[in-house]
Amino acid sequence: MQNRNKILDDISQLMTNAMGVAQGAREEAETAAKLMVDRWLADRDFVTREEFDAVRAMAQKAREENEALMSRIQALEINK
Repeated sequence: MQNRNKILDDISQLMTNAMGVAQGAREEAETAAKLMVDRWLADRDFVTREEFDAVRAMAQKAREENEALMSRIQALEINK
């Protein structure tokens, strides 16, 4: 009976180790895939979401300033 428990314990330990190896391999594959996609995107000069949002905010501010300046110009032209 004790021999049977040893076999079950060994099988259990083997399965636990296999799951750990599988988890490590999965994480390594995910990291490698992410790095490959990041490199591919960088090679194509794509921008990040943060860069896009920053430029979008700058463009919005420029439009608002342009509208304010146009209003001032129109007011000055009326007062001529």
